[in-house]
Amino acid sequence: MAKFKRAVLIYNGNAGQKDIQKTLGECIPVLSPAIEELLLLKTEWPGHAGELCANYGKSADLVIILGGDGTVHECINGLSSLEKRPILAILPGGTCNDFTRTLGIPQDIQKAAEEINKGNLVPIDVMKINSGFALNFLGVGLVTEASNNIKETEKALLGKVSYYLSTIRTMREMEPFRYKIDCDGEQFEGEAVMVLVANGRFIGTNQLPFQHIEVDDGTVNVFVIKNTNLALIRELLATDVTMGSGSPANELFHCSGKEITIQTEESMGADTDGEVYHETPVAITVLKHHLLVISPLKNNA
Repeated sequence: MAKFKRAVLIYNGNAGQKDIQKTLGECIPVLSPAIEELLLLKTEWPGHAGELCANYGKSADLVIILGGDGTVHECINGLSSLEKRPILAILPGGTCNDFTRTLGIPQDIQKAAEEINKGNLVPIDVMKINSGFALNFLGVGLVTEASNNIKETEKALLGKVSYYLSTIRTMREMEPFRYKIDCDGEQFEGEAVMVLVANGRFIGTNQLPFQHIEVDDGTVNVFVIKNTNLALIRELLATDVTMGSGSPANELFHCSGKEITIQTEESMGADTDGEVYHETPVAITVLKHHLLVISPLKNNA
C-alpha cells in the first residue's frame, strides 16, 4: 500500500450536500490508511478549484480531485504551472468523468479510492493551450456547439443522455467553416464541421473509435470532420485513420503532432474538456509526461 505524508482532497461544492456527504463517507475511510494527513477543501465558485490547487498543491505529496471533467480541468490549470507538481489522483464525481475512463479508473467511488491506495504511478501528457492547460480534448465546431446547446433541464434529468440529444439537434443546424491547421510544420486547410484535438480517448462517455490515442506519447491526435453524413459514418466503421496517413480528400482527415495551431476564418469558440474556455486561433503545445497520476494502467515509461 502506498503511503502519502500530506494529501489534499478537492471536491465540488456545487454538488448536493447529502450526495457529497455520502460520497466522502464512502471514499475517506478507504483512503485514510494510505494518508497520514488529509486536508478536505470544498470549491465555492467557478475557478476556485484551480486556485486551491495552485495554493495548496505545492506543499502536498498528493492532490485528489473528487469531481467531474470541469473540476478536473480547473485543477489541471492550477497544478500545471507549479514548478514542483504533486502526484495527482482523480475520483469520478461528475456526469461523464471522461478522463478517468481514459485512465481506466473504476467509476465506482470505493473501487477508485482503492486504486489510490495501490499508488500505481503513470506519467501523462498535458496540453498547453494558449495561456491555459487541458487534459482531454479541444474541439471547434460541432463539439463546441453541442456543448453550448445542452439544456440544463435535460442534463439534470437525463445526465449523459442530454449530450446525445444536444448533438442530434446541433448536427441538423451545423454549417461548415473554413480552417487552417499547422501540425508540426505541415499546413492543411479546407472546410469542416468540426476539428477535434484529442489527448484522451473518451468524450461524453463515448470512446473514440481509434486505437492510437495515447495519453503518454508526447503527441495529440487532430481529427478534421468535413461533413455529418452517412459517408463519414461508413468511414469511421471501416477505417481507423490513426493506423496510417489520412487523406485530406476523405470525410475524415487525421494528423498527429506536438505543436498544433488552429485558425478559422472567423473567431469561433473552442470547447476544452467540456467547457468553452478559448476562441480561435489556438496554439497547442504537448507537455510530455507533465504530471504523474495514479492509475490502474501499466506504467510504460
